Amino acid sequence: MDSLDLLAHPIRLRIVLAMGGVRTLTTSQLRARIPEASKATVYRHIDLLAAGGILEVAEERRVRGAVERHYRLRQDRARIGPEEVSALTPEDHRRAFATAMTALLAEFTAYLDREGADPVADRVGYRQHSVWLSPAELEELIGGLRAAIAPKLANEPSPERTQYLLSPIHFPMEAPPSEAGT
Repeated sequence: MDSLDLLAHPIRLRIVLAMGGVRTLTTSQLRARIPEASKATVYRHIDLLAAGGILEVAEERRVRGAVERHYRLRQDRARIGPEEVSALTPEDHRRAFATAMTALLAEFTAYLDREGADPVADRVGYRQHSVWLSPAELEELIGGLRAAIAPKLANEPSPERTQYLLSPIHFPMEAPPSEAGT
């Protein structure tokens, strides 16, 4: 299974999102992050991600006679590269986008269902903006977003940090006006 097939499933994508940052998590900890999925479902998807090289076993411990595995995300494998993206069909893009939105909705629902969830205090945001951009302005915007986000991706969990899900999404809402139509 290639990276797109592995990541294009809402449960597997949520597992990858939960593993973000330099951290290790057990299957039990991952199950707690996805309570609406059965134990067997979470185990199956972790096994697929591990077999596909997206997760790796960082450590194994004996706990009450069983082996408890601690998994780590392989950042280099948990993405779809530019060559893969350029080969995607419109249907592939539709499927990947639907998976991302399904995972986003599930994560937001899980957040709201948590005891003590406070969207105002937690600075939750889900604004959308319609902006007019030239190709150069779009590249500048994307570069600015990358420059702001990339350094934070290496942040490790700590008592003063909360894991946030950022989902920058951009696509043209309409075709550019033709010269004759302006």
